[in-house]
Amino acid sequence: MEKLIIKGGIPLHGELIPSGNKNAALPMLAACLLTPEPVVLHNMPDILDVKAMIRLMQSLNVKVEWVNKSSLRLDASDIRPADLDPSLCRQIRASILLAGPLVSRVGELFLPPPGGDVIGRRRVDTHILALKQLGVKTQYIENQFQLSTKGLVGAEILLDEASVTATENAIMACVLAKGKSTIKNAASEPHIQNLCHFLNVLGANIENIGSNTLVINGVDSLHGGEFSIGPDYLEVVSYIGAAVVTGGSIRIKNAGVEHLDMINLVMRRLGVNWETNGDDIIVPEEQQLEIEPDLGNAIPEISVMPWPAFPTDLMSIAIVIATQSKGSILFHDWMYPSRMFFTDKLVGMGAQIVLCDPHRCIVMGPTRLNAEHLESPDIRAGMALLLAALSAKGESVIRNISQIDRGYQRVDEKLKALGAEIQRLPA
Repeated sequence: MEKLIIKGGIPLHGELIPSGNKNAALPMLAACLLTPEPVVLHNMPDILDVKAMIRLMQSLNVKVEWVNKSSLRLDASDIRPADLDPSLCRQIRASILLAGPLVSRVGELFLPPPGGDVIGRRRVDTHILALKQLGVKTQYIENQFQLSTKGLVGAEILLDEASVTATENAIMACVLAKGKSTIKNAASEPHIQNLCHFLNVLGANIENIGSNTLVINGVDSLHGGEFSIGPDYLEVVSYIGAAVVTGGSIRIKNAGVEHLDMINLVMRRLGVNWETNGDDIIVPEEQQLEIEPDLGNAIPEISVMPWPAFPTDLMSIAIVIATQSKGSILFHDWMYPSRMFFTDKLVGMGAQIVLCDPHRCIVMGPTRLNAEHLESPDIRAGMALLLAALSAKGESVIRNISQIDRGYQRVDEKLKALGAEIQRLPA
């Protein structure tokens, strides 16, 4: 176990390049099971969730090799069904992504329930219902999912919710299914678009990428290839927030600005502005940091919704920024009943936050935050607490930082390069 020690109140300055998108890397790793030929994935983030997924792949006899610091070569030519380690599956939500490609490639598997962040119930029903429509028989036996098929057949699939991982599982199952499939109410986040383009490079036939209705014409086989994972927009916005709450100025290179329009719109309501230069983002020192009220001077609301609306994974970051903005604002995350529980730690640092219920809170700012000893509860709340510590007066300690390391590559090194005083030490 390790901890971070952060001296707050130091403005960040400099340049950084974001790592590859964690939420694209994990389904792409699973998708490599669909082809017997080698695949090379570039811009692979070196994070704990990726390492856990690699161990799961290796247990299936996939040969995995780092060819350089950010490129991974995978060879699934001789995969075999395996008893997946339940403790390893519990470490990451993405273990469920093995279902679609494995049942497509080998026809049968036992899959322990997935784990992931403790932010409330995260159902897997949508995954199972989608696979059933393609001809997969499913049973729940001794706390494991048993999936089997004599051959997947294309179908019209209507997802009962626009689940990201269920959409990815359905896509991966459909690409080798016999005939045409249509996935309606599909999620369309940048990482899903990235996955679709990757599969098309390998020979899949996926149409309407970026929409909520995907058309997939099944092919007989996929071949090998190379693909570069896009930048992690969640990391990009996290570092924008770090610059803003410290009064700094940074440049984020290769930031994937085409995916940030709605996020930019929402952040402007908090008084945050940035400039673009090609695919770079420049965060200036001068920030208004004043909450924009609704018409009639009503308290505004930031609510999460499926893409292209504001993503749930940025709610924690936005709440910390709001503590440094003038005015009052309501945050509403209806997706997860535990997303807001980290706000008690911000209150302990001096923030003025009213937790209305498990899904809503009101933030009133600005307030000067004070250093505190903190525990990282999940990836996004952990990063949000790190932003709060960077802004706070004094020296903060954050424990359980493996949660942050699950989704952010070498966060302490990147912050040091921007001038932060931060140390990683044994807990």
